Amino acid sequence: MKLHQLKPAKGSVKGKTKRLGRGEGSGTGDTAGRSHKGAKSRSGYSRKIGFEGGQMPLQRRIPKFGFNNINRVDYKPVNLSNLQALVDDKKIKDSVDFETLKELGLVKKNDLVKILGNGELKSKLKVQAHKFSKSAKEAIEKAGGEAITL
Repeated sequence: MKLHQLKPAKGSVKGKTKRLGRGEGSGTGDTAGRSHKGAKSRSGYSRKIGFEGGQMPLQRRIPKFGFNNINRVDYKPVNLSNLQALVDDKKIKDSVDFETLKELGLVKKNDLVKILGNGELKSKLKVQAHKFSKSAKEAIEKAGGEAITL
């Protein structure tokens, strides 16, 4: 093998790329294939997402509606049926508070808890929560328990 016989491995060299902006004789001098004037011809250009060539973009044309109340208070619902299931599984005995619910994975640390009256409560429980529905409070007291608002 001699120096004039050396060649790159087959498939390792991709076709010759055009060298832009390297004089008129190259065929891609002057504007380097970017055409004249306008944003696309200038360095540092990047089109904004949703840009429609100056036409009012879709996200600004369509009507906006709705309202988000910044003072809304969201409660995490816990039904009486959930509490009864915990009693049946022997996870709680006589009292339920926020810490217990958090440990059992029913609520997260920043949640506010509201006890709802869906289901039936048979056992006597002392329940502490941030809010109670009327039916839940009545059902807890009817079973001989106590509903304490935090």
